[in-house]
Amino acid sequence: MARKPKPPILNLTPEQEREANHKIKVFMEDRFELKLGSFEVAEILELFTTEVAPHYYNRAIFDTQTLLKERFESIESDLWSLEKSS
Repeated sequence: MARKPKPPILNLTPEQEREANHKIKVFMEDRFELKLGSFEVAEILELFTTEVAPHYYNRAIFDTQTLLKERFESIESDLWSLEKSS
């Protein structure tokens, strides 16, 4: 039974996709001496966008949440310091 492919976590513009495919193709040739066709390179890019990118995306969201929490706590502290006592 074939598995339904996951939707990509990110969508690249056609230009970004061409550039990514080119970079993958050059990397595989330079690093591993593998000459891949456009279909194989597109499959690798799809693997990264559906299976690997979500981990980086989720980490970026977590890091942003942490940064914002620290920032808001700092702002809250600054506001409390401005409070006038009666």
